[in-house]
Amino acid sequence: MAVVMLMSVILIAMLCVAAYTLAVYALPFMLGLTAAQFAYQTGSGLIGAGLVGLVAAGAAFGVLALLFDSLRSPILRLVVALIFAAPAAVAGYALVHGVTKESVPSEIWRQIFCIIGGGFVGVSALLRLAAPSVDGPAPVR
Repeated sequence: MAVVMLMSVILIAMLCVAAYTLAVYALPFMLGLTAAQFAYQTGSGLIGAGLVGLVAAGAAFGVLALLFDSLRSPILRLVVALIFAAPAAVAGYALVHGVTKESVPSEIWRQIFCIIGGGFVGVSALLRLAAPSVDGPAPVR
């Protein structure tokens, strides 16, 4: 009995981590999912659609990170950051709302928790986008 309870707690924790990660990368995930659905509907099969989706999601994140790193104008950097972080904040809000729907009886407190959760996920997405690369910036000559 205790083993089953421990396994269920571990499974719930793993699902929360997976949901949080998907919420942080909401825009690349949705672009990859859309590309995979299009590839599947045009006859690529499951493996081909999965590969197309992975490449599309990776390319979307790569392009946004490259734009964020290479643009010097603060306004354009803010636009790129909002394009990446806004869907993540909305996904974080929806994630917290889904988790607290049955467990928080007060609508006001549920909304407060959802707004805070969405804010945390949006800031986390922004920090993931703005994280310096492993090699660091290229030296200027």
